[in-house]
Amino acid sequence: MIHPKTELKFISNEIGYGVVATEFLPAGTITWALDDLDREFTPSKLKKMNPLYQNILETYCYRNNKGNFVLCWDYGRYVNHSFKSNCISTAYDFEIAIRDIQPGEELTDDYGYLNVSEPFKGIDEGTRRKTVYPDDLLNHYEAWDKQLIKNFSKIIKVEQPLKPLITTRLWNDITAIAEGKKEMKSIKENYFPG
Repeated sequence: MIHPKTELKFISNEIGYGVVATEFLPAGTITWALDDLDREFTPSKLKKMNPLYQNILETYCYRNNKGNFVLCWDYGRYVNHSFKSNCISTAYDFEIAIRDIQPGEELTDDYGYLNVSEPFKGIDEGTRRKTVYPDDLLNHYEAWDKQLIKNFSKIIKVEQPLKPLITTRLWNDITAIAEGKKEMKSIKENYFPG
């Protein structure tokens, strides 16, 4: 589920639609969490589907570490790619803001940690990376982990409207990590080697 203080908005002709904040979202905010309405499709199920559905799923899904395609039921599926993303996935089936997100600012992910099936060129943002590759998690996880670690302690300090989607056990782990009592799992655990 995408954060409730967001909306779907037309960004530009080049980008299309995206998800923007309707209010200030401080760093450490859980911006998306996997929930019971999100659907998971195995690669074999996807191959048996009508090509029309295959195209939709390949466009709007991310792949988890089992290689399954996950379709977000809400407009979380419209979060766009950026090499300078302001949100990052964790190894815990949720994403956090890694810097403050202002009202009207687009929420973005680096698709490099979403197990893309094929390489694609992103919009030039003045970064060294210009292309997203299927193995980006293996090559960039350390940088993404540093950004997560820097912001993980903030999770327990800011308002979390999506907290009801987090199990008590996971929230206890988040708290232990935030307090330095437990090590954070690396984003590398999200990698699917297919």
